[in-house]
Amino acid sequence: MPELALMLCQQPHRILDRGGPEKRHDIDGRHLQIGGTGHLADGDRHGVQLRVVDLGPVQNIGKGASDQFAYPQLTLGRPLSGGGTFCGHKAAFMLFPPAPQRQGFNQTQTGINHGIKPLEGEMSELPGIVVTGVSGRMGQMLVKTIAASDKARLVAAVGREGSPWIGRDLGEAMGGPASGVIVTDDPVEAFAKAQGVIDFTTPAATVAFAGLAAQARAVHVIGTTGLSEDDLAKLEAAARHAVIVRAGNMSLGVNLLTRLTQKIAAALDEDWDIEVVEAHHRHKVDAPSGTALMLGEAAAQGRGKTLQKLRTPAREGITGARAQGSIGFSAIRGGDVVGEHDVIFAADGERVVLRHLATDRSIFARGALRAAIWGQGRKPGQYDMMDVLGL
Repeated sequence: MPELALMLCQQPHRILDRGGPEKRHDIDGRHLQIGGTGHLADGDRHGVQLRVVDLGPVQNIGKGASDQFAYPQLTLGRPLSGGGTFCGHKAAFMLFPPAPQRQGFNQTQTGINHGIKPLEGEMSELPGIVVTGVSGRMGQMLVKTIAASDKARLVAAVGREGSPWIGRDLGEAMGGPASGVIVTDDPVEAFAKAQGVIDFTTPAATVAFAGLAAQARAVHVIGTTGLSEDDLAKLEAAARHAVIVRAGNMSLGVNLLTRLTQKIAAALDEDWDIEVVEAHHRHKVDAPSGTALMLGEAAAQGRGKTLQKLRTPAREGITGARAQGSIGFSAIRGGDVVGEHDVIFAADGERVVLRHLATDRSIFARGALRAAIWGQGRKPGQYDMMDVLGL
C-alpha cells in the first residue's frame, strides 16, 4: 500500500472514508481511486478504506461552524484485514465488496413478514437503507416499499426517543412475525451500516440526521417539511460531504406539475393571479405544505423572481385588494386526505387550473427509494427530485 500511505502522509491528517461505489476520494484537488489501481492484485476489485484510529484533532473539510460533526469517530466499516502505522498514527484497513452495479441488482435474500429482508451479514450487493421515524405513516410505508424492492435492503430502523417501538422487532411492531430488524433510537449505530437514509421526520431531527448521514457518506433523502432558513443552511453544510436529495414531494406526478407550473407562469403575464390550494389530513402540523411551497417557488421562478418577493401573507379579516402578480396560498386540513394540490392561474374572464391528487402514500415512498438508489456514487451536494427524474 505505498501509494496510499504516501498520499495520506502528504496531507493534513484526516479520515479517509468509503467514498462511494467507485471508492474515489478527492483530497486538496488530488484524485485517489482505490480498488482498481496497481497496488491491488489483478482480479481484486474490493475497495479499501484506511481509517486512522488514534488521531488527535481531526481537520474538518468544511468551512463553517455547522460542519463540526458530533461523532468524528463514527465507524464506517468492520476491519477485515490487518493494520499498520502511517505518519506516526495507527491505521486499520477495511475491505468492502465490489461496488453494486447500477443496473440489474441481484436479489439474494428472501423477504419475511411485510417483505422485510432478514439481515444475513453486513455485506451485500444491494445498498443498505435506514428508515427514520419508522413508527409513523410514512415510515411504515417506506419499510414495505423497501421490502418489495429488489434494488435495496433495509438494514436498520430508527424510531423517536421514547417510542414504544424502541427495542422491539420491527416486524412484530408492525403487526406481523419477527423480522430480525430491531427498532433503535441510536442513529449513530444505524447510520454506520447504511448507504442511504430516508427521512420523513421533523426539522430538528432531520438536521441532526444530516450531520450523521454526512459522516457516514450515506445518501440522505429528505421528505421532511417545515424547515427554517437556519435548518436549510445546516443541510447545505452537510451536503458538502455527502449527497442530499430533498424535495417537498417525491412523486413523479407532483414533479411534473411543478415543471408545468414554472412553464405556465413564464408564459402568462402579471395580469394572471396565482393561487396554490392544498388539502391534507387532519394530522398534518405545518401549512402551507412543502409541496405547496415547492409549487409556489416554481411559479415565482417562472416569473423570474423569488417566492419571498411575490408571496401574499395569509388572509384573514379585511385584507384589501390583492397585489398584482402575487402568489397566494390556501390550506385545508381534514379527514384522511393524503394530498391534493391545485395551482390556479386566474385572470379576468378565464382560469387555468393544474391539479394533482394523491390517493396512496406509496407514491411518495417509491419516489424516496428511487432517490436513495439514484444518489449512490453521486458527488456530494444537494439535489432534488427533478434531478432524480431527469426533468
